[in-house]
Amino acid sequence: MASFPAHNGSVLPGMVHFVLNQPSIPRKSLQEIATMRKLVLAFAALALTASPAFAGKFNKVLSAGDKAPTFAGIPAAFKGEDSSLTLSDIKEDVVVLVFLGNHCPVVQMYDDRIIDLVNDYKGKSVKVIGVAVADLASDKLPAIKTYSKDKGINYIYGYDETQAIGKAYGATNTPQFFVLDKHRNVSYLGALDDNGIESKVTKTYVRDAVNALLEGKKVEVSETQPKGCGIQYKR
Repeated sequence: MASFPAHNGSVLPGMVHFVLNQPSIPRKSLQEIATMRKLVLAFAALALTASPAFAGKFNKVLSAGDKAPTFAGIPAAFKGEDSSLTLSDIKEDVVVLVFLGNHCPVVQMYDDRIIDLVNDYKGKSVKVIGVAVADLASDKLPAIKTYSKDKGINYIYGYDETQAIGKAYGATNTPQFFVLDKHRNVSYLGALDDNGIESKVTKTYVRDAVNALLEGKKVEVSETQPKGCGIQYKR
C-alpha cells in the first residue's frame, strides 16, 4: 500500500507506522513509493503555479491586469431620470466603477468625495459610474432615484438585482472602487483613499490610478483593501 503526502510534504504519521512495520518491503517497492510521492508533489505544485492569476491580495476574484467583466443593461438613474449601464457603451478612456449602498454610513461619508471626483475630471476622458447590489429596499432603483436627487449625485447610479456584477468583480464592501483602463483591464481595485475622515487623507489611490492612466504611466499602487459595509449576497 502506498503512502500519501501530507500538506507539508511529509508522510502522514499513521502511514509511516504502517510502512515501517512491514516485515519486508523490496528496495524496488520503496523506490516506487518514493517516486509516487515525488510525482504527487510535482503535480500539486504544477497545479498551483499553472493556475491563472484570477485573484488579488484582497480581492478573491480579480487582480490588477485582469480583463474587466463586462455588463450590460443594468437599470440605473442619472439625476433622477431613468438610464442604464452598459460597459461597451462607455467611450471614455478610463472608467471608475464604484460599488455603493445607500444604507451604508461609510458610503454616505464618501458621497461628497465621489461627487468631487466626477467634477474634478470633467472635460477629461474619465467616466465614473456607481452600482448597488444589496437586496435592500433602500438600495434599489426607486430609492436610488430619490437618493440621487437629495444628494446631488452627478454620475449614473445603477442597481443590479441579480447581483451578478458584484460577484463578477468580487465586490465585498461599499464603497469599493475599480479603475479600468482604455482596454478595459483592471488597473486598480480597492479603496478610494486611505482614511474615512477626509481631512486625514494622505493617499488618494483612485485619483493616483486615474492620473497615471491619463498620462500613460504605470499605476504604482494597484490594489488596496476595501473598507466599508459588507455586501450581503443572496444564495
